[in-house]
Amino acid sequence: MISLLIAFVVLLIGYLLYSRVVDKIFATDDRETPAVTVNDGVDCVPMKTWKAFLIQLLNIAGTGPIFGALMGAVFGPVVFLWIVFGSILGGAVHDFMSGMISERHGGASIAELSGVYLGAVVKWIMRVFSVVLLVLCGTVFVTSPAALLANLTPGWMNGTFWAILILAYYLLATLLPIDKLIGRLYPVFGVLLIIMAGAVLGGILFSGGKYTIPELTLNNLHPNGTPVWPYMFITVACGAVSGFHATQSPMVAKCIKSEKVGRKVFYGAMICESVIALVWAAAGVAFYGSTELLNKALGGGASSVVYEISTGTLGVFGGILAVAGVIVCPITSGDTAFRSARLILAETFHLEQKKIKNRLLITLPLLLAGGLLTWFAVSNENGFNVIWRYFSWSNQTLAMIALWVATAYLVKEGKYRFGSLLTALPAAFMSAVSMTYILTADEGFRLPTAIAYPVGIGFAAALLIAYVVLWTRRQRKR
Repeated sequence: MISLLIAFVVLLIGYLLYSRVVDKIFATDDRETPAVTVNDGVDCVPMKTWKAFLIQLLNIAGTGPIFGALMGAVFGPVVFLWIVFGSILGGAVHDFMSGMISERHGGASIAELSGVYLGAVVKWIMRVFSVVLLVLCGTVFVTSPAALLANLTPGWMNGTFWAILILAYYLLATLLPIDKLIGRLYPVFGVLLIIMAGAVLGGILFSGGKYTIPELTLNNLHPNGTPVWPYMFITVACGAVSGFHATQSPMVAKCIKSEKVGRKVFYGAMICESVIALVWAAAGVAFYGSTELLNKALGGGASSVVYEISTGTLGVFGGILAVAGVIVCPITSGDTAFRSARLILAETFHLEQKKIKNRLLITLPLLLAGGLLTWFAVSNENGFNVIWRYFSWSNQTLAMIALWVATAYLVKEGKYRFGSLLTALPAAFMSAVSMTYILTADEGFRLPTAIAYPVGIGFAAALLIAYVVLWTRRQRKR
């Protein structure tokens, strides 16, 4: 219990202090934003700060900080450290930089920014990589809420029924102007999401001693012996560092009315998401009593675990409310995943998006792909887990690239040494995580750790050396 409270306090301190350092290094000013200069009535629409914050929170807080945190909790309370410090030093910086750099480039996507700062080859790789990730993400955020809704409704309203209904909603959310549907629903859903996380935490804390939140230990408590490095850092993505956020921040960057609110909207939303991740990680171990029992429960699906924790801690009525919040969470990330994919493809093919015809031309094939993947996930016993694993790795690889884009931006802006180290160090860390994982994982090359660990570290070191050479050359030119 004490460890969890300290984790909350450290997150708060990180926001109050470190976010100001990040903001100062980026040097926000009073220049006009795309919401003012473009204001196309579809994607670039001025919004109040509180509304932009809640939209950003719901965009990024999908299934990841809930399912990912529960699966990460199987490693034990050591997951608290990754959620807290990963968010403060990596994830929140990543989200802030992705949003603010995009804002200074007219709301450009992370794929376009990669081309500006890392070259044309990387831009095309990122275009393909980002769209694939977003479709995978949208699929994950169809199947998981559909499974939860199926648990709460009559038998004829099964997972397939809800998946079709959710995809229909995604069609509307992807096509309509951002202020017409998303801008009106998200503030309400945002409040619901925060209340539900608080309710689950309250159910654990005030259970009369029935549930005990474990204290921090550095020991790996995973019952299957799965090593913490690099698996935990891939499993817990959205609660700590997530490349998916680099696709979402540019969307909200089109709507903020001033650069000065970027710290609250982007850095603040990530810290809030990490609080949600901490709640579910703590609840997972506390509810089942051990990582072994939690891992066994997850074998029946993360959706079932969420349902059991919610109803077990809050009763039937409270559990339904809590699950409703968890359903909203992924749905409100799935719709913006497809919306972001539409924007990236529109940039790629230079299709102006004011016309509904052009939006339909991109949206329908995207949702068809998402529908086919959803069918695969539902019809195959291990389908969801397969998609989740590939999503997790591609997610962290995208985070790695986004952090290197931010580093190149800071170097170009003359932010040498500590300034660009702000992003270079987490970028190198995520490079080691991503490379090591794909070399060792079952869905990767399945190499022994004796080979994968040195190669992963060597890959990160090589990128750091390239970074040092880059800023040294830049500094000499100045």
